[in-house]
Amino acid sequence: MIPPLMKHWISAFQTTRPFTAVANLPRYVRQLREYRRMDGRTYVRLRDSYPCLLDAVARTPFDPHYFHQGAWLARRLTARSPATHVDVGSSVLTMGVLSGMVPTVFLDYRPIRVSLTGFYPVAGSITRLPFRNGALDSVSSLHVLEHIGLGRYGDPLDADGSRRGALELERVTQPGGYIYISVPIGRERVCFNAHRVFAPGTVVNWFGACDLVEFSFVDDAGEFQENRPVSDNPTLEYGCGLFIFEKRA
Repeated sequence: MIPPLMKHWISAFQTTRPFTAVANLPRYVRQLREYRRMDGRTYVRLRDSYPCLLDAVARTPFDPHYFHQGAWLARRLTARSPATHVDVGSSVLTMGVLSGMVPTVFLDYRPIRVSLTGFYPVAGSITRLPFRNGALDSVSSLHVLEHIGLGRYGDPLDADGSRRGALELERVTQPGGYIYISVPIGRERVCFNAHRVFAPGTVVNWFGACDLVEFSFVDDAGEFQENRPVSDNPTLEYGCGLFIFEKRA
């Protein structure tokens, strides 16, 4: 087992910006010395040090795709107020928060073990969902479909995995039920084995038994473009398309 001191110092430089971390090391040492002089009650020992060398920035960093898609879904679920919501594979942090608003079944290929009121984790695959036809009123899968069949998460290879996952989401949704989807949009391609990127029209065509209720997107600059015509077909390299579908009767 790696001692905590060594683990903390190694992790400080295991980053996508190791040179910046090294450049900020003198600041850390200077502030450590200054803090030791200030704090007469607690001795700040080197063995307890835990250097964080990349957080002194002017603006809080965040992933615009995950920030906006979580906020987008929360507002839509609040407006519609389903009795129960089922999510397939989205950010567990987002779903943990949303479960405080609406009881949430969280299905994932790699099931999470957690006990939380209103949050019900189950194991399953998006290409074979454990629900009967038309069983669900409210379903989401955010930044998931682009990964299906690439093997990244231990799932079997399937060149048609994204479409097959979409068809399963459509199958288990009842007439009048809503499906909330997000995927990368832009120049269509497979970035093996990280993800795929789709044209908005490709996503719409997957859900042939549904009507498109809303299309929004996060552009390449990280800006949220709300409720836009899908025919706009934004020219993006790696945006995030946000789709709401309603299952037809």
